[in-house]
Amino acid sequence: MLGKLSSTLQRYISATSCRSDVLFKIHPTVCEALSDHRPVVALESTIITHGMPYPQNLSTAKEVEDIVRAEGVTPATVAVLEGKVHVGLSSDELDSLACSKTTLKVSRRDLPYVISKGLSGGTTVSGTMIAAHKAGIPVFVTGGIGGVHRDGENTLDISADLTELGRTPIAVVSAGVKSILDIGRTLEFLETQGVCVATYGESKSFPAFFSHKSGYISPYNVHNAEEAAELIASTLSLGLQSGVLLAVPLPDEHAAAGQQIEDAIQAAVTEARLKGISGRDVTPFILHRVNELTEGQSLRANIALIHNNARVGSQIARALAERTQQPRGGCRNQKDENQASKPKTIVVGGVNVDFIAKGASKKLLFGQTNPGSVCQSFGGVGRNIADCLSRLGQTVLFISAIGADSHSDAVLNYCKHMFCVNLSVRSELDLDKRDPGSLLCVQQDTHAVARLQGQRTATYCAIITESGELSLGLGDMDIHQEIKEQYVSQYEDQLSSASLVVLDGNIPVSTVDYICSLAKKHSVPVWYEPTDAEKACKPFVSESWKALSYTSPNLAELRTMNQTLRLPTPQERKAVCCVLPRTDGTF
Repeated sequence: MLGKLSSTLQRYISATSCRSDVLFKIHPTVCEALSDHRPVVALESTIITHGMPYPQNLSTAKEVEDIVRAEGVTPATVAVLEGKVHVGLSSDELDSLACSKTTLKVSRRDLPYVISKGLSGGTTVSGTMIAAHKAGIPVFVTGGIGGVHRDGENTLDISADLTELGRTPIAVVSAGVKSILDIGRTLEFLETQGVCVATYGESKSFPAFFSHKSGYISPYNVHNAEEAAELIASTLSLGLQSGVLLAVPLPDEHAAAGQQIEDAIQAAVTEARLKGISGRDVTPFILHRVNELTEGQSLRANIALIHNNARVGSQIARALAERTQQPRGGCRNQKDENQASKPKTIVVGGVNVDFIAKGASKKLLFGQTNPGSVCQSFGGVGRNIADCLSRLGQTVLFISAIGADSHSDAVLNYCKHMFCVNLSVRSELDLDKRDPGSLLCVQQDTHAVARLQGQRTATYCAIITESGELSLGLGDMDIHQEIKEQYVSQYEDQLSSASLVVLDGNIPVSTVDYICSLAKKHSVPVWYEPTDAEKACKPFVSESWKALSYTSPNLAELRTMNQTLRLPTPQERKAVCCVLPRTDGTF
């Protein structure tokens, strides 16, 4: 059971990451971290657009991101920019968001309208949770969450943050609930929503933003980041469609000012009521008024609180990510851990979308329309080999690249038996419900298939005659050159310990050389599939061929290999053979 928890969590983290589309954009640094299973923390943006005045909002946002990075974690600030949800912002985008006077406050309710109108806005807790969950980020850091407003039993003024926590499996790290809300009813509502609530630290006292104690007790507490990660991992592994709320008290050095700030809050609440301020305008008014009444002390405490939450949340995210790198429970041997966590077979090669046009007449007439049929299929030598190996029960890591376009959507949809781990978040029970054939997808690790913005998925169009002879072929294969040494080197540990590495001839020569050098160093067998006569020479233009254990050329490809090595090149078809190096590096 413990091993299953870790494996399910791994699937969660790699579930839908980096799948940007027309409405959803993941920043490249965030995408890279998710693809590499490194920790990422989601950050909201209403604190930038509505929570603080300029320039404190901008400086605080950048300070928070720096704190996250200092903990070895990648920050992913979420916002809506011109109708597209962004997970991770550039420095210029942060600047623009902080300075804008027209941004909206975007919750779940507001997302469809803001996107449909091409508007921009800061995401609330609920809006950020939706984006983080879609991106596959399990930890989200904020200041404080919304709750049940005072007199909420009559007005039904309840924050969407609470219902979002009840239906989105995200861990939210916050300083509890603002004291302007009805904290008791908020905790009751969270219980009804099935949300696990725990205070971070030695006490179970539930914090009230600026105060350590709200007068209410959390159901549970976790003492440190490791215990918090254990709680989150258990929630995700059980497949519960509800979140976790971790309440972090304000640091002691700022807690002394809590009572003064609380008095100012009560005065501001009264003033807001007298002025008829209601709804979403209440919180910004109170925060601004409290800052005035406390002469900036509340703003300083607010910033300190957010800094602390970012630090704690990053430590939790890092502990959670570390859990996915090793099995849990029982006695562990380092060698066993390495073997258990790394695929036995690695395939590096291409993915293609193929279009086959077959003429219906005996002769094709060029320059005019011919009757026939056109069908779409999915190939790529690397993809085909990885598919076959996985169907044979092998644990396979497939390293490749596809574009962020409709063709890649088609590939992912068609190849669900290989790629389903990357398409949706599934629990162990969900996996067990699939038919036996689809269960093979658990054997196929495809998180190393990079989906690249601005690139086209490889396509191939073949025009064949009625008898099946190829008349003309057109290929758009440029993206295969993006399977570069720098990208593949991220998986050096897996390549060094694999039982077999398979290369197809579509990848760059430099990548072939890098993998062969690594394989030779660690005595890993390499199988080279040349794909066509032109590409057959790639390992043979250097010393890389000495690392090959297997190759599978046809006659034309074998001739190219021999010619590259300046060996005799028979022309007769009977001369076909398989090229295998001996242990001394000779043929």
